[in-house]
Amino acid sequence: MKNKLKSSMKQAKKLIVLYLSTNKLFISYIVLSLIGTIILRGFTVENSLNLKPLLVDLSLILIIGSFGYLIKGNKQFRYYMFWLIIYTLAEIVNHVYYIFYTSFASFGELAGLGQAETVTGSILEKLSLINFIYIIIPILFIIIHKKLSKTSYYNIMIKIEKNKKIFLTTLIIGIIILVYSLSTATKTDYSRLAKQWNRGAIVERFGIIMYQGNDLVQTLRPKISSLFGYEDSAKLFKEFFTSDENKYNEKNKYTNVLEGYNIVFIHMESIGKFLMDLEYNGVEVMPTINALAKEGMFFDNFYPQVSSGTSSDTEFTLLTSLLPVSSGIVFTSYYDRNYTTIPKLLAEKNYYTFSMHGNYASMWNREKVHPNLGYQKMYFRESFDIPDKEDKDYINLGISDSAFYRQALPKLEDIENNNVQYMGTMITLSNHSPFAFLDKYGEFDLSRIITHEDGTIETVDYLSDTAVGKYIKSAHYADVSLGEFIESVKISEHFNNTVFVLYGDHDAKLTRSEINELYNMNYETGETYTEKDFEYIDYNSFEHDLNKKTPLIIWSKNKNVQNILKGKISYPMGMVDVMPTLGNMLGIKNEFVLGHDIFNIKNKNIVIFPNGNFLTENLYYNNSSEKYYITKLGTVIEQDYIDECKKYADKRLEVTNAIIIHDLIYNEGPTLYNEEINGSKKEQDNE
Repeated sequence: MKNKLKSSMKQAKKLIVLYLSTNKLFISYIVLSLIGTIILRGFTVENSLNLKPLLVDLSLILIIGSFGYLIKGNKQFRYYMFWLIIYTLAEIVNHVYYIFYTSFASFGELAGLGQAETVTGSILEKLSLINFIYIIIPILFIIIHKKLSKTSYYNIMIKIEKNKKIFLTTLIIGIIILVYSLSTATKTDYSRLAKQWNRGAIVERFGIIMYQGNDLVQTLRPKISSLFGYEDSAKLFKEFFTSDENKYNEKNKYTNVLEGYNIVFIHMESIGKFLMDLEYNGVEVMPTINALAKEGMFFDNFYPQVSSGTSSDTEFTLLTSLLPVSSGIVFTSYYDRNYTTIPKLLAEKNYYTFSMHGNYASMWNREKVHPNLGYQKMYFRESFDIPDKEDKDYINLGISDSAFYRQALPKLEDIENNNVQYMGTMITLSNHSPFAFLDKYGEFDLSRIITHEDGTIETVDYLSDTAVGKYIKSAHYADVSLGEFIESVKISEHFNNTVFVLYGDHDAKLTRSEINELYNMNYETGETYTEKDFEYIDYNSFEHDLNKKTPLIIWSKNKNVQNILKGKISYPMGMVDVMPTLGNMLGIKNEFVLGHDIFNIKNKNIVIFPNGNFLTENLYYNNSSEKYYITKLGTVIEQDYIDECKKYADKRLEVTNAIIIHDLIYNEGPTLYNEEINGSKKEQDNE
């Protein structure tokens, strides 16, 4: 018995040595491929050694690699090199993408970035050499190949290799590991994979290769959407919009109070609400916005609900009361769908509708999207006198906010002179990242006067050269420019019947560590406080997410409007709630909204984010970690409450996806309420 065991062990050892010596190239491919995926998770979701995604990555690397055995000799190198390059490119792109968006890249969104043009400069600004560490992997593989080529490795391999047998063995091993890995996944894991909303959670559980492959399938769906569940989506759509539980249609004290008024939206680039609370040397960072908040109606618990489409997602969500799509960008992948929007509904009331922006109309594909959303006229870059790049009025992506507002004012007055009523959107530009144009922002002093223990007094400025310091200076410039415009509006003979709706389109996209310097700067030393210091303020990931709220203000110089629309509103509110809230005031109604009139739902509102996170009056829930942060002190949270909120959020994310992908407002909407919906599009189709 002992002799048999020894003989078996000897035979096994011999086989292992033989396998290792004749499969050096394949083993190198496996190890190097895995190292790349581990590094990526380490830099992003920070669970690099978690066994679950490691096994999924390994299984897929084995399955893909097994087909290399069907290729003869040293030609296998080309096959494995091809896949190593694919993995490396995916890792570099996702690493860079994660830095900017705190999410993973989608094929649809990467295609959309080509439409975004100058926005890509903001991504490049954040790069460093460490983001390209993955390039070492294919270089190492080339070195290994060259060393093997100098030996008799490839000749021996050709003689002894049993290609089909090794191919089948490797393929089966890969499949077994994959089946085991998938069998341990939960329903929640599969739900995330299918819906593709929470990309971080998908990579944490299934690895980057599974995520990217799944994303490719999701991206191709609109091209062949008829094959992917139209009937189920249509059923979901009908059930949702005919259910009483999803309607808050009762009137309130603000019903029709703005009927007949002109409406101008001011889309304030990257303006965060936390800036309103900052003051340096007696000067407010946001004096204009603070003043408007006091004069008008200010929503101080308001959140954009953007995905990778950032500014374009906000435009879409505000005008339609739908959330961004789970994969791709609406403005580039689904711009040709039929949506019910604020401009379309007001146009039915004979409003003239327009959009204004100092950049190219091709940015975010607006030249195609804006007409489809109902804007009758676009005043974009060609409508403005764009200064030379050296001029003080050329900042960041083009014309400065100050020059934009100056040139927009006579255009607005002309619009008012020639139209009974109008609605428009003004999109600002200067406060876009990177916030690096300090010489053009004007002076804003971030210094502090420090009295040392020995009694000496020193003026220090540790913030100006930080990312958050540059952002503060940039945002202050944007606020001052807005102030100049508002003063011009006040003294103008026009705009007596006009209401301005101002909103921050999204947060500044600064990292938690970058904003942490604002809250934990030690002005004695220029370093940041750590958890060991008494002065340390805990700025955790939950606080960082909650700090992404932006201002929303309804303001008019009309005193009657000021008397009606005033005060601070603190109900939790998302961009998706703007349309139903304003629609009630304007006397227009969209039957296909996911948001609510905030004055009807009030504190019961749930703000849903595209990644599945949500906010209520009691808590903020992270869908990836399945942890929550209590925002209302003394609140006891039951699991049933979490489950109901998750169900609510998931349903709305499913509905918005179904509407956008399958164009359901056009295809199914008329049968729900009346045949007049989308009539204009039907007439166009018939033509």
